[in-house]
Amino acid sequence: MSILIKNIKELLQVRDTNITIVKGEDMKTLPILKNAYLIIENDTIVEFGPMSEFAEYEADEVIDATGKIVLPAWCDSHTHIVYAGDRSQEFVDRINGLTYEQIAQRGGGILNSAEVLQNTSEEELYQQSLKRLNSVMKLGTGAIEIKSGYGLTVEAELKMLRVIKRLKKESLAAVKTTLLAAHAVPKAYKENKTAYVDLIVSEMIPEVGKAKLADYVDVFCEKGYFDLDDTDRILTAGTAHGLIPKIHVNQFNAFGGVALAVKHNARSVDHLEEMRPEDIDALKDSSTMPVSLPSCSYFLSIPYTPARQIIESGLPLALATDYNPGSTPSGNMNFVVSTACIKLKMTPEEAINAATINGAYAMGISNQYGSICRGKKANIIITKDIPSYYNLPYNFGDNLIDKVIIRGKILTDV
Repeated sequence: MSILIKNIKELLQVRDTNITIVKGEDMKTLPILKNAYLIIENDTIVEFGPMSEFAEYEADEVIDATGKIVLPAWCDSHTHIVYAGDRSQEFVDRINGLTYEQIAQRGGGILNSAEVLQNTSEEELYQQSLKRLNSVMKLGTGAIEIKSGYGLTVEAELKMLRVIKRLKKESLAAVKTTLLAAHAVPKAYKENKTAYVDLIVSEMIPEVGKAKLADYVDVFCEKGYFDLDDTDRILTAGTAHGLIPKIHVNQFNAFGGVALAVKHNARSVDHLEEMRPEDIDALKDSSTMPVSLPSCSYFLSIPYTPARQIIESGLPLALATDYNPGSTPSGNMNFVVSTACIKLKMTPEEAINAATINGAYAMGISNQYGSICRGKKANIIITKDIPSYYNLPYNFGDNLIDKVIIRGKILTDV
């Protein structure tokens, strides 16, 4: 299957060399080719350039993109889309004055989702999750990370990971998998958190590593959940079994989790709503990607990641949805990009870099995804006829996507 996209008004994120990360001042630069063409063969970008240099090419499918913007599909590096049911009642509880922490303390939150998931069959869990994945793909997401963490027992965590493995096999999207057994302390271990950490370290991680059911290991490092010592133990065990560290950190409190993540060479540190100068310093000269989840801040009415401080310190930044039933029941990366511009004061160029190439880096796949580069996978968004790519964040309530191409295939009814 070959596809020719011609007369492209603006071709974004064009890279002649395979850049895999963009940092600091460079995030303000978004390479653009105007009046361009793009050629896809099978699942790969093979050529692009200005229409003035276009030579005839016989393609199986020809798309005239006159007036339209073409860019890489979004790379969403932080989601929890494998879950059962929803938590709409907690949404109303927050409207009525309860905080996220208060809901969790009375048995809601993650523990609520865990109980529902434990009582949901693997097939039903797959069908619910597939529906969500197909939905976000239609919204332009071509690569996605999916976490466990709503199981909180060995059996239920493995069930989640098997569902993610099936999604990876049967979906066009590029899927990376994360073991997040340390998402909350189960009710059965409420008075003995250490025993649950022992279970994660001695049983869950070895079994997941042996079966190769995950790429990453993650911890919710936060007051009331898992402290620095717990996090250190879990990340150490994960690394020993071939899992690369990631970490939920600085969502509500900042107490040294960022430096610990860097010590473990974590691929990413995610949330970062609360940041101290020492957290910024810890990230400098590291290979760890800071990841902001602005729609979580929007939904919970908590502070936003200080993106300007991070970028102006010379660091990279990625954007992701945090799609989950409790704090971000949306996987719309278009809204994330808009919110980053509106609330984090990121420029459109910075936000698009953060949602494409840096998002791919946060998943360890930016050598194949996240930019328009010869030899990279053909995950592409084609917009409707719009004046400029500025309209992507500007028209935050509109669906400006005309077509989505994932691995060289045009999505219709996925």
